[in-house]
Amino acid sequence: MNIVFMGTPQFAVESLKILLSSNHIIVCVVTTPDKPAGRGLLLKESNVKNFCKNINIPILQPTSLKDENFIKQLIDYNADVFVVVAFRMLPEAIWKIPPKGTINLHASLLPDYRGAAPINWAIINGEKITGVTTFFIEKEIDTGNIIDFTEVEIKETDNAETLHDRLMITGSKLLLKTIDLIDTGNFETQQQKQFIINENTLKKAPKLNKDICYINWKSNVISIYNKIRGLSPYPCSWAYLKNTVTGEKNILKIYRAEIIESSEFHKPYKIISDGKTYMYITANDGLISLLEVKPEGKNKMQIKDFLNGIKNINNFEIN
Repeated sequence: MNIVFMGTPQFAVESLKILLSSNHIIVCVVTTPDKPAGRGLLLKESNVKNFCKNINIPILQPTSLKDENFIKQLIDYNADVFVVVAFRMLPEAIWKIPPKGTINLHASLLPDYRGAAPINWAIINGEKITGVTTFFIEKEIDTGNIIDFTEVEIKETDNAETLHDRLMITGSKLLLKTIDLIDTGNFETQQQKQFIINENTLKKAPKLNKDICYINWKSNVISIYNKIRGLSPYPCSWAYLKNTVTGEKNILKIYRAEIIESSEFHKPYKIISDGKTYMYITANDGLISLLEVKPEGKNKMQIKDFLNGIKNINNFEIN
């Protein structure tokens, strides 16, 4: 089949690779425009565009998906199907173009975790199983009929990065299987409402923001641990580190931690440390050992290096 592929980040690159190695033909790739980034505001290309540099495939980077010239270009490619992996929400005028439909690869077991950050939220919520789903795009985001899915285990040591990488590989294989099924016509879809008992109980995956990433140390240790790994390495959980002598308060990002079992009761927000090798934070029902952090204005570092740069950790509190 002839395919128009739409995607932006690294998650989409793996799917593009596997389709390029198949019997199907990628007639065009659509990705986001180059954007200014960094202190120098140099234009940065998407991962998908960067991958396509050495491949003889037309690349489109529309500033508006409703642009009439862009839509005409898509029509002129006469693709059988459009494939969308980690891209933007498409207007109906686009996803209705191909005769065999527009399919999307989503990093969750739909209908749960519809939204922008399914990988992060699955870990944050303490799920043991997640997965990838292919479905036909419809008007409402992530609600179309399901074509196929594959389950993936979430390990206790997973963070967002390690789970992302496994889902990326599994998803690319599911996508190729889905394209093959559509090519032969030997498939049946399932409406997502078949899996919904109550809309209010569906687990959601909204876009992450700074407030969501803040750690409330009054929570239990398991939920704190899940939040830290579910937000690592990006956008990263954080808390305020306050110098009780000077009153200065700075953000401390937390990339890696572990739960420390303790039979003693401690009030939340307390720092317990030898000032050299370990730094525990008291939560509602236990201790969280910080292993890798990033002080405001500095690089990411191991906790030993962080403590080495603090004159007296006993003068600090976290909140």
